Amino acid sequence: MTNTLMPEMIQERIKKIPEWELNEDSISRRFEFDEYLPAIDFVNAVAEIAEEAQHHPDITINYTNVTLVLTTHSKGGLTESDFEVAIRIDSLED
Repeated sequence: MTNTLMPEMIQERIKKIPEWELNEDSISRRFEFDEYLPAIDFVNAVAEIAEEAQHHPDITINYTNVTLVLTTHSKGGLTESDFEVAIRIDSLED
């Protein structure tokens, strides 16, 4: 099983995903879209990544804004899986 990352490891990994915000025991990012349906399409793409990785973010949809929060609930903090999924989500913008 994956263990939570040490603070210095978290600081190293957050540098690779500069759009994400480091919170106490999670990372989060807000995505903005021009219209509602592109936001929903994005959420569906995130869902596919999450299912494949078996690591699911908390998702908040507010019309054209989508906020994602990643943490490993079962471990009570951040693990390598959180950062791997964040990187894959960021690749959706390419």
